[in-house]
Amino acid sequence: MKIAIAGYGIEGASNYRYYAADPANEIVIVDQRQPDAALPAEIATIIGDDAFSQLDGFDLVVRTAGLAPYKIKTDGQIWSATNEFFAKCPAPIIGVTGSKGKGTVASLVAGILKAAGRKVWLVGNIGVAALDVLDSVSSDDIVVYELSSFQLWDLERSPHTAVVLFIEQEHLDVHLDMDDYLNAKANIARYQTADDRLIYNQSNQFARAIADQSTAQKLGYIDSQSAHVKDGSFWYGEQIICSINVLQIIGSHNVENACAAINAVWALTQDRAAIEQGLGSFQGLPHRLKFVRELDGVAYYDDSIATTPSSAIAALRAFAQPKVIILGGSSKGSDFTQLGQELAQHNARAILIGAEAANIAHACQAAGFNDYEILEQATAKQFVERAQAVATPGSIVLLSPACASFGMFKNYSDRGDQFIAAVEAL
Repeated sequence: MKIAIAGYGIEGASNYRYYAADPANEIVIVDQRQPDAALPAEIATIIGDDAFSQLDGFDLVVRTAGLAPYKIKTDGQIWSATNEFFAKCPAPIIGVTGSKGKGTVASLVAGILKAAGRKVWLVGNIGVAALDVLDSVSSDDIVVYELSSFQLWDLERSPHTAVVLFIEQEHLDVHLDMDDYLNAKANIARYQTADDRLIYNQSNQFARAIADQSTAQKLGYIDSQSAHVKDGSFWYGEQIICSINVLQIIGSHNVENACAAINAVWALTQDRAAIEQGLGSFQGLPHRLKFVRELDGVAYYDDSIATTPSSAIAALRAFAQPKVIILGGSSKGSDFTQLGQELAQHNARAILIGAEAANIAHACQAAGFNDYEILEQATAKQFVERAQAVATPGSIVLLSPACASFGMFKNYSDRGDQFIAAVEAL
């Protein structure tokens, strides 16, 4: 086939390796900008602002996840690594999506199943390119696939077990609108059958709306008939599993994430020891409410992954202590109303940074929360030093920005790394 690899970052490079393995394929790499990664020798390219509109004549256009299908103009078929993996994978797939928490839940699910003795592949948005491992997956294995809305955009099959976590307004800098975002998310359940399973956050209106589109066996969480918490322990129905204290990750939202994970694995293993081991062995992912250091009685936490208001709210609720929270960054089209209302319920001071600082300040004012300041064009070193100056012994300094990182940082990981470096330099 004549194949266009549309977008050449980490996933695009994986797509190239996969399709170039067949020497009969004619491959062309297509991108709007010269890729940062080195291109394969003697490879044909189409580079330029209008590159994605020059794709007539290709049999297949394999888009990278963050490239919207509607930006591609071709008379061929638009495809993706996610579609290819789902079409060819011989093993059952557990797919996990949500605005936040999907990496944590996917990791917990994988950890439990590994503890139960299963061969597990953890792939997708969590950082492992699925096509890189496809040839190694056997029918006896289990794949746990973390799925963003970008990967789900044009998915044509749904996983055997779908997990839909809390969903809120997000990625409206890329999606056409909230309906487009939800329509993409819904593909995780849209093509399920009566033999499949759907775990969903029944307290979230958007997760419920997605569940309505599935014909699978549905299990809402948290529910006393399935995974829930009682008397400080995890239970499944009337069966006690283990203490919630086995969790190494903090916050009530992570207790909910653990319940979602237990529900996802229950049809595959009811081994309480394996569940306890899987929950207890997970130390958390980078930049997710990770303790950095304590200095002069003040504890510093990196939660740079918190790019939505709800994730910043969850971080605020994770600590009873007074807090200095660093908020702001680039826009994802989020509504900060509830974040402002949440701040008003805490002994907190907010340091606002980035392009969204004024919008967050407006939400704070509307909620009657006035203990904030705006730092114009602050570096990580500057906002960390300011947080240190206003923090008091016994309090928490929390980087939980509720926004994307672009403009000030390369990505959330770069933001977190710079925060950690600045804290360690205090």
